[in-house]
Amino acid sequence: MPLFELHISRDARRKYQLDEESFAVRNGVIFADFDAARRFAEQMSAGREQPVPTGEINALGLLDEILHIILRQYELENPGVMDAALSRLKGELGAPALDDVLLRVTEAFPPLTVFHGDLSPQDYLDTATAGIPHRETMLEESLVLHLKNANPALRPYRELFDDRSLRQETAYCDVIDGLERFFATQSPFGSGDETLVEALRAPLLASPDSLSGQLEYILHRWGALLGESLVQRILRALDFLKEEASHRAGTGGASGPAPVLEFGGMGEYERFSPDRDWMPRLVLLAKNAYVWLDQLSKQYGRAITRLDQIPDEELDTLARRGFSGLWLIGLWERSRASRKIKQMMGNSDAVASAYSLYDYAIATDLGGQEALENLRWRAWQRGIRLAADMVPNHMGIDSRWVVEHPERFLSLDEPPYPNYSFNGPDLCDDERVGVYLEDHYYDHSDAAVVFQRRDHRTNQTKYIYHGNDGTSMPWNDTAQLDFLNPDVREAVIQTIIAVARQFPVIRFDAAMTLAKKHIQRLWYPEPGAGGAIPSRAERGLSKSEFEAKMPREFWREVVDRVAAEVPDTLLLAEAFWLMEGYFVRTLGMHRVYNSAFMHMLRDEDNAGYRQVMKNTLEFDPQILKRFVNFMNNPDEETAVEQFGKGDKYFGICTLLATMPGLPMFGHGQIEGYREKYGMEYCRAYQDEKPDEGFVRYHEQVIFPLIRRRHLFADVQHFLLYHFSDDDGRVVEDVFAYSNRAGDERALVVYHNKYAETRGWIKTSAAFAVKAGGEEYLVKRTLVEGLALPTSEQDYVIFRDLVTGLEYIRSCRELAEKGLYVALRAYQRHVFLDFRLVNGERWKAVCEALKGEGVEAVVAEREALFARKDEDDKKGAGVKKVAEKKTKGKRKKAATVKKAVGNKAAASKKTAKKGKKSPAKKPAEKKSGRKKPKGKTTSKKSQKAPARKSAVKKDG
Repeated sequence: MPLFELHISRDARRKYQLDEESFAVRNGVIFADFDAARRFAEQMSAGREQPVPTGEINALGLLDEILHIILRQYELENPGVMDAALSRLKGELGAPALDDVLLRVTEAFPPLTVFHGDLSPQDYLDTATAGIPHRETMLEESLVLHLKNANPALRPYRELFDDRSLRQETAYCDVIDGLERFFATQSPFGSGDETLVEALRAPLLASPDSLSGQLEYILHRWGALLGESLVQRILRALDFLKEEASHRAGTGGASGPAPVLEFGGMGEYERFSPDRDWMPRLVLLAKNAYVWLDQLSKQYGRAITRLDQIPDEELDTLARRGFSGLWLIGLWERSRASRKIKQMMGNSDAVASAYSLYDYAIATDLGGQEALENLRWRAWQRGIRLAADMVPNHMGIDSRWVVEHPERFLSLDEPPYPNYSFNGPDLCDDERVGVYLEDHYYDHSDAAVVFQRRDHRTNQTKYIYHGNDGTSMPWNDTAQLDFLNPDVREAVIQTIIAVARQFPVIRFDAAMTLAKKHIQRLWYPEPGAGGAIPSRAERGLSKSEFEAKMPREFWREVVDRVAAEVPDTLLLAEAFWLMEGYFVRTLGMHRVYNSAFMHMLRDEDNAGYRQVMKNTLEFDPQILKRFVNFMNNPDEETAVEQFGKGDKYFGICTLLATMPGLPMFGHGQIEGYREKYGMEYCRAYQDEKPDEGFVRYHEQVIFPLIRRRHLFADVQHFLLYHFSDDDGRVVEDVFAYSNRAGDERALVVYHNKYAETRGWIKTSAAFAVKAGGEEYLVKRTLVEGLALPTSEQDYVIFRDLVTGLEYIRSCRELAEKGLYVALRAYQRHVFLDFRLVNGERWKAVCEALKGEGVEAVVAEREALFARKDEDDKKGAGVKKVAEKKTKGKRKKAATVKKAVGNKAAASKKTAKKGKKSPAKKPAEKKSGRKKPKGKTTSKKSQKAPARKSAVKKDG
């Protein structure tokens, strides 16, 4: 016989005709498994509009069991304590009053032997089980009953254990008060200072309205006392509650702010896949295939519905702009059931979702394989590689695999929830199989996790899980593959290899869901790790069980197989959940989505994104090279909706084009389209025309950058700088970085904030360097990053792509102080075309310009020294005139002197003769050149161009 049971009121048992086995202790467990709790919940749910949550019934029974275990443990540590409690209560209340309470409890909440009539309530009280008197058992049950009624989290189920009649008609409350006084005089519970009753009440006080909170409290406070087996059951119970919370919510979790990437938490090792020479220079443009063809039809005034009808002019335009990859979304033959669902739900001209596939064959209405080959050849002639999606974790609900290979999918023999029904239309066109959505899907009252597959040949019914990443509603037009099945893994790998033979770039949709840790978390969760997908926790596995079934990462096997069989293929993973580094560094994907770029820069979480970059550089810069950066993707709002069309858009777009990694541009981004195209769209619903000015500005400042992708793609010489204000504080809103390729250099500066700032660029953030088997962090200066000399005679000239102005700086000054830049809101500079000069004349030019930008520094130099030469020439002429004047004056003086001498001689002679001779006046000679008039001016052609102060020399 059990020592204790889940005591439910006699009235509730009769009302719900509850299964007697649900109440008995089997191997020390009231509910032997979750199925028993489900049966209990199903019986209670009959006739109710809202079903009773199985997880809460399971938690109720578990709490009851734990309270009894704690009581029993206390009694083992304090032998005779319940007998002493009975004696104390007899003395306080009198034996008749106490017996009346115990008898009424036994009648109202009868043990099975009493409920079946095998024993009367009085006979039961007068007997014992396993040496324990039933009066002690029912006294214990009275205390547990009181605690359950006092628990706010159990209020929805109070009809099962309502004690109001006992409180109103007996001395039940006096018994409870007496027990509290009694245990206050006894040994405390455990090693603390709580009384037994205080300890039993503690969980509900800690979390009054939450069963999860109470179980978590018990887990942390009493886990060691309860033992490993019960701890595992508590963890599972928490999982069940999480599952039901997400199931009732319908839409599940929502994507929050992008987290700052951290690395090294998954036992990562380094095993990058090497790039082919074309891979770092890839720039990808995404196009929704059906929508693009419809837009091209309108643009060219003729029907363009097939891939081979895409005009050469369009491909020429893409190549001229610098795009080397074209990702066509939605090429494969899609699920007809998906189309039916979407049309039934209101979109009458929808096609199926691009990610609900019937088979991996090019869609017939896009022209099939022949049309693809035509497009692929024409694109390749222009240096453009085609990219396609691969959706590895699921297929369409009516796919060829669902019809022919149902064993490949996660399924159950019974619905996971009792309220599920499948009475809607058959969504499968194949006469061999019927496919039915759960009825509540159609009125949006439930996001069912399974659909029904009926085999018309065998009459077998299966309930197959929809694809699901645990963050939102299930993808109701998909069927989830079972990746614990090795045959499934091999079938998917063979399909990937077949796709790789057609497309040199493959984008894997939701790739993170097929990492081992997430396959287990979503579909086979460990105890305490469930809750992502309703109904999967009870089918969970321990870590060791899961590892035995899937010893190797699926993606590592994919990468190795593709490298061996189709080596010139770039594998691109859509992966989030802080797994970006793991996917490229350990699993070997060539590229991985970097959603932090879009989210953080859009939200101006500039410190957060700089931290992402710094963390990446400090862990392994090669990861930064493998990021796919984007300003929108098919699941997000368009780029102009998120970033506008002004300076902020072009600032972020400049980062997109110049940061290491793979730039990916969205459909309609360059044209300035605002409509977000659903995966089921066959056309654009807004009649948008390209914003010609917006496109032209891309032509001026963005396309020149993506055409020089070789300069920006790698990380060997990439440096991220700190931008420091005059007080030495880092301004986190400024992104400054440099890169080099051969003799080419680039320095990019962008201020991602609506404000003004100014400061110095001098020292880089730290980055990891590996040498001689060791790894250490290094910082560099700006002149080291740009590979500039540092002598006093060396100067560097560079041009800003944004303004077209050129600047000259002293290399010595850049080494000692750095580059000083003043920035307006969302202002950017892209400094290119660095060239070194030296000598005194360049020093003079630098000093004359005082840090200002000009149209051409060489022209400034010519103008400056043309003026100097003219001034020197004029100065020489003035000197010559002065010399001639001096010479004339000297000659005049000599003449005068001679005349004076002759006059004296003549006077002397006359005096001697007595005669007087008249003196003659000497003639004055005129200078041969007149003194110049006015100032020397340079010729008009040598006049210095207008200057614009954008990059200051100093503060």
